Amino acid sequence: MDETSATRTGQGALSEKLHKVLARVGYGSRRSCENMIAEGRVEVNGQVAQVGARVNVETDSVKVDGEQVGVRPDFVYILLNKPSGFISSVTDPLGRPTVTDLVPSDVRIFPVGRLDYDSEGLLILTNDGDLTNLVTHPSHGVDKEYLVHVDGPISEKAIARLRHGVELEDGMSAPAKVGKISDDLIRITIHEGRNRQVRRMCEAVGHKVVRLARTRIGPLRDQRLRQGDWRYLDLSEVVALRNAASQTTVGKTSMTQQGS
Repeated sequence: MDETSATRTGQGALSEKLHKVLARVGYGSRRSCENMIAEGRVEVNGQVAQVGARVNVETDSVKVDGEQVGVRPDFVYILLNKPSGFISSVTDPLGRPTVTDLVPSDVRIFPVGRLDYDSEGLLILTNDGDLTNLVTHPSHGVDKEYLVHVDGPISEKAIARLRHGVELEDGMSAPAKVGKISDDLIRITIHEGRNRQVRRMCEAVGHKVVRLARTRIGPLRDQRLRQGDWRYLDLSEVVALRNAASQTTVGKTSMTQQGS
């Protein structure tokens, strides 16, 4: 077996050169990943890695710039355009259809955050627990954009209130980015993840939501993906999502990591 191939450790676990693993998961060319290691930006199991280091992709913890990196080759990342009428869960005690019914079932994957049963739009499913925690953790604010159809003309005063934050039963919402598309259609962007947050924010300014669709998660957007369809994320999208979660830190906001 040559130097470019994976080798087996004495315990039989798969071992690979660290710079090759980082390149494979989207951190650049092998040379640039070697440079990252040489600069001391990469840790393995809590220790600064050295150039030429090997990692066990099944068990070793790898961090780049202090953030966990998923290096297992069997990780799956799916972007789904969720239709209304599906639960954002793996199972449902009431027997309702779940989002995992819409995607391949050969690997056990989980939704990252949630969209309500009656909400639509983009949802990530993965078996990468580190990425899930990074995207949904309260200390990180990944923007989520929604198209919201409300039950009547929405006033500029109501939009201004949404932009400044509104009082909810679990505390003030953070300021939102809001754009008016038509009398009863707005685009709203939030970085929190409280339960049914967008619906409750609209209700707080006097409007019931008629239809809600998530159109963006951080850097991820796909207008060509039809309802009920899905696709795999490519490595550059996974890295972009991870970077967005790592670089966007918000205040200690109470979030339940639920849907809108």
